[in-house]
Amino acid sequence: MTAILSIRDLRKIYDGGFEALKGVSLDIEEGEILALLGPNGAGKTTLISTICGITTASSGSVSVGGFDNVAEFRAARSLIGLVPQEITLEPFAKVHDTVSFSRGLFGKPADPARIEEVLRKLTLWEKRDAKIMELSGGMKRRVLIAKALAHDPRILFLDEPTAGVDVELRKDMWEIVAELKASGVTIILTTHYIEEAEAIADRVGVITGGELLLVEPKEQLMARMGQKQLEVQLTAAVSEIPTELGQYNLQLVNGGGTLLYTYDTRAERTGITHLLNDVAQAGLVLADVQTRESSLEDIFVGLVSQGTNSEGSVSGDAA
Repeated sequence: MTAILSIRDLRKIYDGGFEALKGVSLDIEEGEILALLGPNGAGKTTLISTICGITTASSGSVSVGGFDNVAEFRAARSLIGLVPQEITLEPFAKVHDTVSFSRGLFGKPADPARIEEVLRKLTLWEKRDAKIMELSGGMKRRVLIAKALAHDPRILFLDEPTAGVDVELRKDMWEIVAELKASGVTIILTTHYIEEAEAIADRVGVITGGELLLVEPKEQLMARMGQKQLEVQLTAAVSEIPTELGQYNLQLVNGGGTLLYTYDTRAERTGITHLLNDVAQAGLVLADVQTRESSLEDIFVGLVSQGTNSEGSVSGDAA
């Protein structure tokens, strides 16, 4: 697929010497959904702001649809829709006027039918004549999304778009994302709701300390770094793991009532059969056995805590 957004060795150093971005390089393909994950202060918002021209890079380059985002700013920016974290709207303006004005800012001709379509899709049509100050926080968030979609961008940045909003809006938002992806729009998402990224993303990027640790197809990442755990629930709690089970590197949880065994699903042998036999030989009686698989959140937490991926380098897809 064609890269619609190319970032090369992007750095941002603020006055005082703080380096918010440390040589980020990334290609984002047209029509994909990329989930950008990272802890607070990781550099996610700085990266988005720099791509959108809100923040000036210290060095490096950004190409949007073939346009340099500095030398050809207007052409590059017209391809981008941005839903920021902060709600910054004119409180006395009406909903319809706010969204229509946003379309005009990008030089697009008036299109009442398109504005109506966007407002209806976001359940804002009945509020079209309401002032922004009269809306709830969730409705204001919908207006931000409508503003970002008004000029029909090819790339949509969603910076924590569902933070602090109701379940209904979150559901509507992901339905809209699915429709936009189907129409060929490229979507870059940052979120604290990692289960959402797991549900909709094609690729996942992990950033921390201004560095991009990896960018990898979601399914490939979960297959490569995911693990399974076997929970062996006992009929009677024990105070310590029997010495004859030491080879399995078990964890004792739930007050001694459960043995936790972690294994690699890609291994030729999981060791489960031998473990269960040895548990019985140790005189422990099983009450139940359950398995659970690593979630994207488990992998994310592990990566951030390590500060690198399992191979000690950035994935090749990031460059």
